[in-house]
Amino acid sequence: MLGHLPKTKNPNVLVGFNLADDAGVYKIRDDLALVQTVDFFPPVVDDPYDFGAIAAANALSDIYAMGGKPLSALNIVGYPTKSLPLSVLDEILRGGADKALEADVAIIGGHTIKTKEPIYGMAVTGTIHPNKIITNATAKPGDSLILTKPLGIGIITTAIKKDQVEEKWIKEAVKIMTFLNKSASEAMLEVGINACTDITGYGLLGHLNELAQASKVGAKIYLSKIPVIDFAWELARQNVVPGGTLANRKFIEEKVDWDRRITEEAKLILSDAQTSGGLLISVPKEKEKKLLDRLIFKGVPNPVVIGEITEDKRCRIQVKS
Repeated sequence: MLGHLPKTKNPNVLVGFNLADDAGVYKIRDDLALVQTVDFFPPVVDDPYDFGAIAAANALSDIYAMGGKPLSALNIVGYPTKSLPLSVLDEILRGGADKALEADVAIIGGHTIKTKEPIYGMAVTGTIHPNKIITNATAKPGDSLILTKPLGIGIITTAIKKDQVEEKWIKEAVKIMTFLNKSASEAMLEVGINACTDITGYGLLGHLNELAQASKVGAKIYLSKIPVIDFAWELARQNVVPGGTLANRKFIEEKVDWDRRITEEAKLILSDAQTSGGLLISVPKEKEKKLLDRLIFKGVPNPVVIGEITEDKRCRIQVKS
């Protein structure tokens, strides 16, 4: 769809939508640019406060993936005033506000419309130096690929809607989704990396494909190294998966070379549509250990090397067992 939109010719647009990157970047002056993004969606958990916090963390993530510093946000709200009390909306907004406060981001306004179900998110503005933008288009062959959060969130949240998941897994999913990518972004800026993207609606393989296509490289990842929320495996075997994951799985098929031992459940996990997922970082091999150490030092729970960037003009993704 974006291919039908006219391409901007404004020289101050340093990053637009042409490479499917995480946020747009607009140059203000030689040492300052704005980073802008927007994201919103209906509830993925039952608790309204948690939903607000998750939506805020998810919206902020795009700024962190670009290496930017988020400064301000505008709330985006759709709310069914006839079917839900305003006290629920209060909790949603409180969750978003608390997460913004944790990120040192000022909420300076917003807009609300009436909808059939609650919708919440944010339009976020941040800053970055024009020469220090991290995009998905600069990965290099030989780079290590590091993932900062486990997969399976989309599958877990679908099970929540169907009341098929225990409370402990709900708490685990909320903990993962509300964890800001701020510390991971700071770590990668300190160490110096080549490329980055965050894992959200297109799943690990979808976003890795975007990175490979934009950088004109290939990638190789190893299923055994990829962190996954345990209960997501059982749910995938039961085909408790969101529609977005199924669409991702279908889309990515022609772009991936699968090891023959990769099961259909694993293919769904690797395609799972994430909400507020982790960062996927392409870092020079010689900086791999330094980045892992820095991520752990800054409190990122389980950063993992899941594969590497390969030289491949076809931009193929190899999935090994």
